[in-house]
Amino acid sequence: MNGILRNVLVPAALLSKGHGFQGERRADCLHGDLIVRDGRAQAMRATDAGADPRHVILPALTEVHVHLDKCHTAHRLPAVGGDLRKAIEAQANDRSNWTADDLRGRMGRGLAELAAAGCGQLRSHVDWSDDARAPLAWSILQEVAADAPLTVQASPLLGVDKLAREGLADAIGRQARAGGVLGGFVLDHADREAGVRAMFAAADRHGLALDFHVDEGLEQGLDGLALIARVAVETRFEGPVICGHACSLMNLSGDALRQTLDVVARAGLFVAALPTTNLYLQDRDRGTPDRRGLTRLHELRAAGVCTLIGTDNVRDAFCPVGRHDPRASLALAVMAAHLDPPLGDHLPMITTDAARALGLPKVEVDGATTADLRAFDAGSTDELLAAPHPPHALEDLLERAEP
Repeated sequence: MNGILRNVLVPAALLSKGHGFQGERRADCLHGDLIVRDGRAQAMRATDAGADPRHVILPALTEVHVHLDKCHTAHRLPAVGGDLRKAIEAQANDRSNWTADDLRGRMGRGLAELAAAGCGQLRSHVDWSDDARAPLAWSILQEVAADAPLTVQASPLLGVDKLAREGLADAIGRQARAGGVLGGFVLDHADREAGVRAMFAAADRHGLALDFHVDEGLEQGLDGLALIARVAVETRFEGPVICGHACSLMNLSGDALRQTLDVVARAGLFVAALPTTNLYLQDRDRGTPDRRGLTRLHELRAAGVCTLIGTDNVRDAFCPVGRHDPRASLALAVMAAHLDPPLGDHLPMITTDAARALGLPKVEVDGATTADLRAFDAGSTDELLAAPHPPHALEDLLERAEP
Protein backbone atom coordinates (compact mmCIF):
# COMPACT_ATOMS: atom_id res chain seq x y z
CA MET A 1 0.00 0.00 0.00
CA ASN A 2 1.25 3.46 -0.96
CA GLY A 3 -0.05 6.92 -0.11
CA ILE A 4 0.45 10.20 1.71
CA LEU A 5 -1.16 11.27 4.99
CA ARG A 6 -1.17 15.05 5.08
CA ASN A 7 -0.80 17.29 8.12
CA VAL A 8 0.11 14.71 10.75
CA LEU A 9 2.21 14.83 13.89
CA VAL A 10 4.75 12.23 14.94
CA PRO A 11 6.09 12.50 18.53
CA ALA A 12 9.85 12.88 18.40
CA ALA A 13 10.26 10.37 21.24
CA LEU A 14 8.79 7.68 18.98
CA LEU A 15 11.25 8.14 16.13
CA SER A 16 14.51 6.22 15.94
CA LYS A 17 17.87 7.94 16.11
CA GLY A 18 18.94 9.09 12.69
CA HIS A 19 15.43 8.61 11.32
CA GLY A 20 15.78 11.09 8.47
CA PHE A 21 12.17 12.28 8.61
CA GLN A 22 11.69 15.88 7.47
CA GLY A 23 9.13 18.43 8.59
CA GLU A 24 8.50 21.28 10.99
CA ARG A 25 9.25 20.78 14.68
CA ARG A 26 6.16 21.64 16.71
CA ALA A 27 6.79 21.34 20.44
CA ASP A 28 7.42 17.62 21.09
CA CYS A 29 6.40 16.46 17.60
CA LEU A 30 7.45 16.58 13.98
CA HIS A 31 4.75 18.01 11.70
CA GLY A 32 4.47 17.12 8.04
CA ASP A 33 3.12 14.72 5.44
CA LEU A 34 3.74 11.03 6.15
CA ILE A 35 4.74 9.08 3.05
CA VAL A 36 3.86 5.37 2.97
CA ARG A 37 5.52 3.08 0.45
CA ASP A 38 5.07 -0.66 0.25
CA GLY A 39 3.01 -0.63 3.42
CA ARG A 40 5.61 1.15 5.57
CA ALA A 41 6.09 4.67 6.91
CA GLN A 42 9.14 5.45 4.79
CA ALA A 43 9.50 9.23 4.96
CA MET A 44 8.07 12.53 6.12
CA ARG A 45 8.15 15.84 4.30
CA ALA A 46 7.26 19.40 5.15
CA THR A 47 3.61 20.26 4.67
CA ASP A 48 1.71 23.48 4.01
CA ALA A 49 2.90 26.29 6.27
CA GLY A 50 0.42 27.07 9.02
CA ALA A 51 -1.72 24.01 8.36
CA ASP A 52 -3.44 22.52 11.40
CA PRO A 53 -2.42 18.90 12.15
CA ARG A 54 -5.16 16.35 11.69
CA HIS A 55 -3.74 13.27 13.38
CA VAL A 56 -1.05 12.12 15.77
CA ILE A 57 0.66 8.95 14.53
CA LEU A 58 1.77 6.41 17.16
CA PRO A 59 2.87 2.80 17.23
CA ALA A 60 0.11 0.51 18.45
CA LEU A 61 -0.30 1.01 22.18
CA THR A 62 1.00 -1.62 24.61
CA GLU A 63 -0.89 -2.48 27.78
CA VAL A 64 1.58 -3.97 30.26
CA HIS A 65 -0.73 -4.83 33.16
CA VAL A 66 -4.44 -5.70 33.26
CA HIS A 67 -6.64 -8.29 34.98
CA LEU A 68 -9.13 -9.55 32.41
CA ASP A 69 -10.36 -12.32 34.71
CA LYS A 70 -11.65 -9.71 37.19
CA CYS A 71 -12.83 -6.86 34.98
CA HIS A 72 -16.43 -5.65 34.83
CA THR A 73 -17.56 -7.31 38.07
CA ALA A 74 -18.02 -4.24 40.30
CA HIS A 75 -21.76 -4.05 39.68
CA ARG A 76 -22.35 -7.45 41.30
CA LEU A 77 -20.05 -7.03 44.31
CA PRO A 78 -21.95 -6.04 47.46
CA ALA A 79 -18.88 -4.52 49.12
CA VAL A 80 -16.45 -2.57 46.97
CA GLY A 81 -14.16 -0.27 48.90
CA GLY A 82 -11.37 -0.68 51.40
CA ASP A 83 -7.71 -1.50 51.23
CA LEU A 84 -5.87 -4.13 49.19
CA ARG A 85 -6.70 -7.04 51.47
CA LYS A 86 -10.39 -6.13 51.57
CA ALA A 87 -10.41 -5.91 47.78
CA ILE A 88 -8.83 -9.38 47.54
CA GLU A 89 -11.50 -10.76 49.86
CA ALA A 90 -14.37 -9.06 47.99
CA GLN A 91 -13.13 -10.31 44.63
CA ALA A 92 -12.66 -13.84 45.96
CA ASN A 93 -16.30 -13.88 46.99
CA ASP A 94 -17.26 -13.33 43.35
CA ARG A 95 -15.40 -16.36 42.01
CA SER A 96 -18.45 -18.57 42.27
CA ASN A 97 -19.77 -16.55 39.32
CA TRP A 98 -16.72 -17.26 37.16
CA THR A 99 -18.29 -19.75 34.79
CA ALA A 100 -16.91 -20.30 31.30
CA ASP A 101 -19.62 -18.11 29.80
CA ASP A 102 -19.10 -15.36 32.37
CA LEU A 103 -15.33 -15.31 31.84
CA ARG A 104 -15.68 -15.52 28.09
CA GLY A 105 -18.04 -12.55 28.02
CA ARG A 106 -16.07 -10.29 30.37
CA MET A 107 -12.64 -11.15 28.96
CA GLY A 108 -13.89 -10.72 25.41
CA ARG A 109 -15.32 -7.34 26.34
CA GLY A 110 -12.02 -6.26 27.89
CA LEU A 111 -10.05 -7.36 24.83
CA ALA A 112 -12.46 -5.54 22.52
CA GLU A 113 -12.08 -2.37 24.58
CA LEU A 114 -8.29 -2.59 24.44
CA ALA A 115 -8.32 -3.15 20.68
CA ALA A 116 -10.68 -0.20 20.21
CA ALA A 117 -8.34 1.97 22.29
CA GLY A 118 -5.50 1.29 19.86
CA CYS A 119 -3.65 -1.53 21.60
CA GLY A 120 -1.69 -4.03 19.60
CA GLN A 121 -0.36 -6.12 22.50
CA LEU A 122 -1.07 -6.64 26.18
CA ARG A 123 -0.36 -8.74 29.23
CA SER A 124 -3.15 -9.92 31.48
CA HIS A 125 -2.64 -11.50 34.89
CA VAL A 126 -4.78 -14.49 35.79
CA ASP A 127 -5.40 -15.53 39.39
CA TRP A 128 -3.95 -19.00 39.90
CA SER A 129 -4.96 -21.64 42.42
CA ASP A 130 -2.67 -22.80 45.21
CA ASP A 131 -1.46 -25.83 43.26
CA ALA A 132 -0.24 -26.63 39.77
CA ARG A 133 -3.69 -26.93 38.23
CA ALA A 134 -4.44 -24.14 35.78
CA PRO A 135 -7.66 -22.25 36.60
CA LEU A 136 -10.59 -22.10 34.19
CA ALA A 137 -9.80 -18.45 33.45
CA TRP A 138 -6.42 -19.48 32.03
CA SER A 139 -7.89 -21.63 29.28
CA ILE A 140 -10.73 -19.19 28.57
CA LEU A 141 -8.24 -16.37 28.08
CA GLN A 142 -6.32 -18.49 25.58
CA GLU A 143 -9.60 -19.16 23.78
CA VAL A 144 -10.76 -15.54 23.49
CA ALA A 145 -7.25 -14.30 22.72
CA ALA A 146 -7.10 -16.59 19.68
CA ASP A 147 -9.90 -14.56 18.08
CA ALA A 148 -8.67 -11.13 19.19
CA PRO A 149 -6.80 -8.72 16.89
CA LEU A 150 -4.02 -8.31 19.47
CA THR A 151 -1.04 -10.17 20.85
CA VAL A 152 -2.07 -11.41 24.30
CA GLN A 153 0.32 -12.63 26.99
CA ALA A 154 -1.02 -14.37 30.10
CA SER A 155 0.79 -14.29 33.43
CA PRO A 156 -0.13 -16.55 36.38
CA LEU A 157 -0.73 -14.68 39.62
CA LEU A 158 -0.37 -16.28 43.05
CA GLY A 159 1.43 -15.53 46.27
CA VAL A 160 5.18 -15.91 46.25
CA ASP A 161 4.94 -17.99 49.42
CA LYS A 162 3.06 -20.64 47.42
CA LEU A 163 5.72 -20.54 44.72
CA ALA A 164 8.33 -21.32 47.39
CA ARG A 165 6.88 -24.84 47.64
CA GLU A 166 9.07 -27.53 46.16
CA GLY A 167 8.46 -27.89 42.43
CA LEU A 168 5.41 -25.60 42.17
CA ALA A 169 7.10 -22.72 40.31
CA ASP A 170 8.53 -25.23 37.84
CA ALA A 171 5.18 -26.97 37.33
CA ILE A 172 3.37 -23.67 36.70
CA GLY A 173 6.24 -22.48 34.53
CA ARG A 174 5.80 -25.45 32.21
CA GLN A 175 2.16 -24.49 31.69
CA ALA A 176 3.00 -20.80 31.25
CA ARG A 177 5.33 -21.39 28.33
CA ALA A 178 2.59 -20.64 25.79
CA GLY A 179 2.34 -17.08 27.15
CA GLY A 180 6.02 -16.84 27.97
CA VAL A 181 5.46 -15.34 31.41
CA LEU A 182 5.70 -16.45 35.04
CA GLY A 183 4.16 -14.11 37.58
CA GLY A 184 3.76 -13.80 41.32
CA PHE A 185 2.61 -11.52 44.12
CA VAL A 186 5.31 -10.35 46.57
CA LEU A 187 4.33 -8.43 49.70
CA ASP A 188 5.25 -9.35 53.26
CA HIS A 189 5.28 -13.13 52.76
CA ALA A 190 7.51 -15.06 55.13
CA ASP A 191 9.05 -17.17 52.37
CA ARG A 192 9.37 -14.40 49.80
CA GLU A 193 13.08 -14.90 49.09
CA ALA A 194 12.67 -18.63 48.52
CA GLY A 195 9.69 -17.97 46.28
CA VAL A 196 11.47 -15.29 44.26
CA ARG A 197 14.48 -17.55 43.75
CA ALA A 198 12.23 -20.42 42.68
CA MET A 199 10.56 -18.13 40.14
CA PHE A 200 13.89 -17.03 38.66
CA ALA A 201 15.06 -20.64 38.44
CA ALA A 202 11.85 -21.81 36.75
CA ALA A 203 11.83 -18.85 34.35
CA ASP A 204 15.42 -19.54 33.36
CA ARG A 205 14.68 -23.23 32.87
CA HIS A 206 11.63 -22.67 30.68
CA GLY A 207 12.69 -19.50 28.87
CA LEU A 208 10.07 -17.29 30.51
CA ALA A 209 9.84 -13.60 31.26
CA LEU A 210 9.00 -12.62 34.85
CA ASP A 211 6.29 -10.33 36.14
CA PHE A 212 5.85 -9.35 39.79
CA HIS A 213 3.17 -7.58 41.75
CA VAL A 214 5.55 -6.21 44.37
CA ASP A 215 5.34 -4.04 47.50
CA GLU A 216 1.75 -3.02 46.79
CA GLY A 217 1.40 -1.11 50.04
CA LEU A 218 2.72 1.76 52.11
CA GLU A 219 3.72 -0.30 55.14
CA GLN A 220 7.25 0.16 56.40
CA GLY A 221 9.79 -2.57 55.73
CA LEU A 222 8.50 -3.94 52.43
CA ASP A 223 11.60 -5.03 50.53
CA GLY A 224 10.39 -7.07 47.58
CA LEU A 225 11.65 -4.73 44.86
CA ALA A 226 15.21 -4.70 46.20
CA LEU A 227 15.07 -8.48 46.72
CA ILE A 228 13.99 -9.11 43.13
CA ALA A 229 16.70 -6.79 41.83
CA ARG A 230 19.41 -8.52 43.89
CA VAL A 231 18.39 -11.96 42.68
CA ALA A 232 18.26 -10.74 39.07
CA VAL A 233 21.80 -9.37 39.36
CA GLU A 234 23.06 -12.47 41.15
CA THR A 235 21.58 -14.91 38.63
CA ARG A 236 22.35 -12.72 35.59
CA PHE A 237 18.81 -13.32 34.43
CA GLU A 238 18.41 -12.21 30.81
CA GLY A 239 14.65 -12.23 30.28
CA PRO A 240 12.63 -9.05 30.81
CA VAL A 241 11.37 -8.53 34.37
CA ILE A 242 8.46 -6.21 35.12
CA CYS A 243 7.81 -5.09 38.69
CA GLY A 244 4.37 -3.56 39.08
CA HIS A 245 3.25 -1.23 41.88
CA ALA A 246 6.36 -0.81 44.11
CA CYS A 247 4.33 1.67 46.19
CA SER A 248 6.46 1.31 49.31
CA LEU A 249 9.41 2.84 47.49
CA MET A 250 7.82 6.09 48.66
CA ASN A 251 8.95 5.21 52.20
CA LEU A 252 12.63 5.39 51.24
CA SER A 253 14.83 8.47 50.98
CA GLY A 254 18.49 9.41 51.13
CA ASP A 255 21.06 6.61 50.99
CA ALA A 256 18.46 3.85 51.37
CA LEU A 257 16.61 5.09 48.29
CA ARG A 258 19.79 5.58 46.26
CA GLN A 259 21.02 2.08 47.06
CA THR A 260 17.72 0.52 46.05
CA LEU A 261 17.51 2.52 42.84
CA ASP A 262 21.07 1.57 41.99
CA VAL A 263 20.46 -2.19 42.25
CA VAL A 264 17.15 -1.91 40.37
CA ALA A 265 18.94 -0.07 37.55
CA ARG A 266 21.80 -2.60 37.47
CA ALA A 267 19.30 -5.43 37.31
CA GLY A 268 17.63 -3.87 34.26
CA LEU A 269 14.16 -4.16 35.79
CA PHE A 270 11.13 -2.45 34.27
CA VAL A 271 8.94 -0.76 36.89
CA ALA A 272 5.26 -0.21 36.11
CA ALA A 273 3.22 2.41 37.92
CA LEU A 274 -0.48 1.53 38.11
CA PRO A 275 -2.25 4.73 39.15
CA THR A 276 -5.89 3.68 39.01
CA THR A 277 -5.72 0.85 41.53
CA ASN A 278 -3.01 2.39 43.69
CA LEU A 279 -4.82 5.71 44.02
CA TYR A 280 -8.02 3.90 44.95
CA LEU A 281 -6.65 1.37 47.46
CA GLN A 282 -3.64 2.95 49.14
CA ASP A 283 -3.51 5.18 52.26
CA ARG A 284 -6.94 4.29 53.61
CA ASP A 285 -6.00 4.47 57.28
CA ARG A 286 -7.59 7.83 57.97
CA GLY A 287 -10.10 10.05 56.20
CA THR A 288 -8.99 11.73 53.01
CA PRO A 289 -5.70 10.21 51.78
CA ASP A 290 -2.65 12.46 51.68
CA ARG A 291 -0.27 9.94 50.07
CA ARG A 292 -0.75 9.07 46.43
CA GLY A 293 0.30 5.44 46.73
CA LEU A 294 2.35 5.56 43.53
CA THR A 295 5.95 4.52 43.08
CA ARG A 296 8.80 7.02 42.69
CA LEU A 297 8.57 7.50 38.94
CA HIS A 298 10.79 10.57 38.75
CA GLU A 299 13.55 9.08 40.89
CA LEU A 300 13.46 5.76 39.04
CA ARG A 301 13.78 7.46 35.68
CA ALA A 302 16.60 9.69 36.91
CA ALA A 303 18.44 6.54 38.05
CA GLY A 304 18.17 5.01 34.59
CA VAL A 305 15.30 2.61 35.31
CA CYS A 306 12.81 2.14 32.48
CA THR A 307 9.35 3.02 33.78
CA LEU A 308 5.94 2.08 32.42
CA ILE A 309 2.28 2.90 32.96
CA GLY A 310 -0.37 0.18 33.17
CA THR A 311 -4.15 0.23 33.44
CA ASP A 312 -4.45 -2.57 36.05
CA ASN A 313 -8.02 -3.09 37.28
CA VAL A 314 -11.16 -1.94 35.48
CA ARG A 315 -14.50 -1.92 37.29
CA ASP A 316 -13.83 -4.60 39.88
CA ALA A 317 -13.17 -4.82 43.61
CA PHE A 318 -9.74 -3.21 43.22
CA CYS A 319 -11.02 -0.19 41.28
CA PRO A 320 -14.75 0.28 40.61
CA VAL A 321 -14.26 2.72 37.72
CA GLY A 322 -11.88 3.24 34.79
CA ARG A 323 -11.58 1.93 31.25
CA HIS A 324 -9.25 -0.26 29.24
CA ASP A 325 -7.23 2.49 27.58
CA PRO A 326 -3.49 3.13 28.08
CA ARG A 327 -3.99 6.77 27.06
CA ALA A 328 -6.39 7.28 29.96
CA SER A 329 -3.95 5.59 32.35
CA LEU A 330 -1.10 7.81 31.19
CA ALA A 331 -3.29 10.90 31.50
CA LEU A 332 -4.09 9.93 35.10
CA ALA A 333 -0.38 9.41 35.81
CA VAL A 334 0.35 12.88 34.42
CA MET A 335 -1.82 14.34 37.17
CA ALA A 336 -1.04 11.92 39.98
CA ALA A 337 2.73 11.78 39.47
CA HIS A 338 3.27 15.28 38.04
CA LEU A 339 4.55 14.09 34.68
CA ASP A 340 5.00 17.51 33.15
CA PRO A 341 5.11 18.47 29.46
CA PRO A 342 6.43 17.81 26.94
CA LEU A 343 3.88 15.02 27.17
CA GLY A 344 5.25 13.28 24.11
CA ASP A 345 8.32 12.34 26.15
CA HIS A 346 6.10 10.07 28.30
CA LEU A 347 4.51 8.18 25.41
CA PRO A 348 7.20 5.44 25.33
CA MET A 349 5.75 4.23 28.66
CA ILE A 350 2.69 2.97 26.78
CA THR A 351 4.34 2.24 23.41
CA THR A 352 8.01 1.50 22.65
CA ASP A 353 9.33 0.92 26.17
CA ALA A 354 6.20 -1.00 27.11
CA ALA A 355 6.66 -3.33 24.14
CA ARG A 356 10.29 -3.99 25.13
CA ALA A 357 9.13 -4.82 28.66
CA LEU A 358 6.89 -7.54 27.22
CA GLY A 359 9.84 -8.93 25.30
CA LEU A 360 8.39 -7.74 21.99
CA PRO A 361 10.10 -5.75 19.22
CA LYS A 362 10.43 -2.02 19.76
CA VAL A 363 8.34 -0.48 16.98
CA GLU A 364 9.09 3.17 16.19
CA VAL A 365 7.10 5.18 13.67
CA ASP A 366 9.78 5.46 11.00
CA GLY A 367 9.91 2.23 9.03
CA ALA A 368 6.90 0.71 10.79
CA THR A 369 4.24 -1.17 8.85
CA THR A 370 0.86 0.47 8.59
CA ALA A 371 -0.59 -2.42 10.63
CA ASP A 372 1.72 -1.47 13.51
CA LEU A 373 0.65 2.19 13.55
CA ARG A 374 -2.44 4.07 14.72
CA ALA A 375 -3.73 7.54 13.79
CA PHE A 376 -5.43 9.49 16.57
CA ASP A 377 -7.64 12.53 15.98
CA ALA A 378 -5.59 15.19 17.75
CA GLY A 379 -3.56 18.29 16.99
CA SER A 380 -1.08 17.96 19.87
CA THR A 381 0.07 15.44 22.45
CA ASP A 382 -2.01 17.07 25.20
CA GLU A 383 -5.10 16.71 23.01
CA LEU A 384 -4.03 13.12 22.30
CA LEU A 385 -4.22 12.27 26.02
CA ALA A 386 -7.38 14.28 26.61
CA ALA A 387 -9.45 13.09 23.65
CA PRO A 388 -11.50 9.89 24.07
CA HIS A 389 -11.87 9.28 20.34
CA PRO A 390 -10.76 5.85 19.14
CA PRO A 391 -7.89 5.73 16.65
CA HIS A 392 -8.00 5.04 12.93
CA ALA A 393 -6.19 2.25 11.17
CA LEU A 394 -3.71 3.79 8.75
CA GLU A 395 -4.98 1.54 5.97
CA ASP A 396 -8.42 3.16 6.25
CA LEU A 397 -7.00 6.68 6.03
CA LEU A 398 -4.71 5.79 3.14
CA GLU A 399 -7.62 4.49 1.10
CA ARG A 400 -9.02 8.03 1.18
CA ALA A 401 -5.65 9.77 0.81
CA GLU A 402 -3.84 10.84 -2.32
CA PRO A 403 -1.74 8.10 -3.98
